[in-house]
Amino acid sequence: MQVVFEDAEITRTQCKVRASGSFGEGVHLVSGHVGSGKTTVALAAAGVQPLEKGKMEREGVRTFTLSQQFPEYHITGTTLNEEISSWGLDPDSILEKIGFSGQGPRDPFTLARGELKRLHLACIFSGNWDLLILDEPFSGLDCREKKRIAREIATLKSGIVIIFTHEQTVFPRVDRLWQVQEGCLHDLGPVPDSLPKWKGAPPFLRTLLAKGKVPQNLAEEDLLEAACRT
Repeated sequence: MQVVFEDAEITRTQCKVRASGSFGEGVHLVSGHVGSGKTTVALAAAGVQPLEKGKMEREGVRTFTLSQQFPEYHITGTTLNEEISSWGLDPDSILEKIGFSGQGPRDPFTLARGELKRLHLACIFSGNWDLLILDEPFSGLDCREKKRIAREIATLKSGIVIIFTHEQTVFPRVDRLWQVQEGCLHDLGPVPDSLPKWKGAPPFLRTLLAKGKVPQNLAEEDLLEAACRT
């Protein structure tokens, strides 16, 4: 199972990205600053954005979905019950999970964006996907929810998870690190070997690396272990 970009060129609005590389099974983190082209690559991987050149193939992938940054784009139901049911899920179970028990008749658009994001991610994480593409999954969430989502990503049943984010604070454990920089998708390699190559590394990681401490991964416990290492 893999997603393969071969000499691909993708253009969306004013953004052009060149991409080559393979996303195999596991959790992939694709970083890059705002406007670098992460969403462009995410849409191409989902088959939503056509390529100008090259090709993109999903090999051995039968079920896949794309979670976009803004949860409003995904809403199809007029009530929370309808929205959750549209995913083939039990509304009571999902509403209890996100702390909205008994609010099934509520209009989804009366929720704050962070609340709507929690609803959307709860639905999408309940699926069993061969490929799950997450564009800015931490956007709109407070620090506590970011940490919870990072932990939940580690429990997903999906074969390939690709996270596109400019997040600089909270991360899940990942298997491979990528970066979109100067219009090109770069495969930095497996974690932890790729961490010293990460030009867009967040400040706390740069501090650890400068002291010669390379964490085993990016989750909070990995970073704390590296910081305490003598």
